[in-house]
Amino acid sequence: MSPVEPVIATARAALAADPVIAVVRAPRIPDAAALCAALAEGGITWTEFTYTTPDVTTHLRRAADAGWRVGVGTVLTAEQAERGVEAGASFLVTPGCRPEVAAAAHAAAVPAVLGALTPTEVARAVDLGAAAVKIFPARAFGPGYFKDLRGPYPDVSLVASGGVNAGNAADFLAHGALAVCAGTDVVPPEVVAAGDWAEITRRAKAFTAACGAR
Repeated sequence: MSPVEPVIATARAALAADPVIAVVRAPRIPDAAALCAALAEGGITWTEFTYTTPDVTTHLRRAADAGWRVGVGTVLTAEQAERGVEAGASFLVTPGCRPEVAAAAHAAAVPAVLGALTPTEVARAVDLGAAAVKIFPARAFGPGYFKDLRGPYPDVSLVASGGVNAGNAADFLAHGALAVCAGTDVVPPEVVAAGDWAEITRRAKAFTAACGAR
């Protein structure tokens, strides 16, 4: 058994138990640890900061040092993967199949969620050792696409990302997604930048409540 296999199994079990990842893209994050705390109060314990956010490694480090489960997304290179892990990321997320990111994740014994859309890309992500495969953009084909993918790939952990909101999250989960990504529906850039943590908690509660309706 490779060192990363138990890590992958643990990540999948944790996603099954808490199936929402908050994806934060904001021009400014005044307090990353407080943001994670607000999300957790609303029931979301996975937070993904992205490389499209300025100074993302500083935010990762502050949140990780405070004990929150954080990952880094929009990872395109091995160097970005390594910097993210060094800053405290406990999982990596890519928008597409990135072999060099998968290799860096395995070397660091950190789970990688690799992006895909087509059945061929899903197979490629599995071959690269993805802990889960992020179907992006999920809105392109809707929840029914996940049921279709579960036919040839019954054992692949799928994550819905892109266009997921409180109104459709339960449908994605019911049709075969292990987890869903919550973006602007929960963490609008302007609300994050304003540090309105009460509003973030309210939105997180609404989203997780909707997921519980599956």
